[in-house]
Amino acid sequence: MPTIHLREVRIEHENSPADVYPFHVPTLRELDCVALTTPITFLVGENGSGKSTFLEALAWATESVAAGSESIDLDASLRHVRPLGEAMRLIWTRRTRRGFFLRAEDFFGFVNRTKEEIAELEAEVHRVRTEHADLPEVELARRCAPYTKSIAELRRRYGADPDAGSHGEQFLNFFEQRLAPGGLYLLDEPEAPLSPMRQLTLLSVLMTAAAERDCQFIVCTHSPILMAASGARILSFDQAPIGEVGYDDLEHVTLTRDFLNRPEAFLRHL
Repeated sequence: MPTIHLREVRIEHENSPADVYPFHVPTLRELDCVALTTPITFLVGENGSGKSTFLEALAWATESVAAGSESIDLDASLRHVRPLGEAMRLIWTRRTRRGFFLRAEDFFGFVNRTKEEIAELEAEVHRVRTEHADLPEVELARRCAPYTKSIAELRRRYGADPDAGSHGEQFLNFFEQRLAPGGLYLLDEPEAPLSPMRQLTLLSVLMTAAAERDCQFIVCTHSPILMAASGARILSFDQAPIGEVGYDDLEHVTLTRDFLNRPEAFLRHL
């Protein structure tokens, strides 16, 4: 049976002012305990319901690494959730230091930084070759080697060209490169850069990693495709306190299904 590394999150409200962000968010104000009983847990709800805030605070509380960004302690975008993170008490089956916290916007920032890093390395190669143009090619290659090797490694890991391929292909490659067995992975709307077909690929990756690599995932999502993961638990932040919801009862699912079956019925009311 797959291991549930983090099995419970308790929130102590004694020293938390209910009228101050993020504790004034209704779902978070009413939230005392979240039981994590499956390898994949989905957090769903409308924008502003508190699910992403909860996940960000959990990332801070677990001291997770922010993939594609800076560490949690240095990430200014998470300072606002620190009070909630400090109020969390984590119950582990087995504490793991593996895993990461990933938001789609961090991935896009990572791609841009990778492109900039490659450009800087290429500029150094150009500088060396320009300043020492009179040297034999063997000597030029030796002097450029530290830069060319770094360029080759970046391209090997992230593709021959960071601009090549779709954002979805880059995102899946970025994600799979970092998956380690026995990790806890906190994902905030990972479907954002993915087409429906790529979402199916990600769904397969999540289910395989949970079943065969002892990975645990807690995922904020709006994607009915991802939410269909076999054996996953779905927690809705559209109610206070939050509660488990069946896949077929989710508004994301019923609305999408109804729209696809009768788009004209919706379009005439827009």
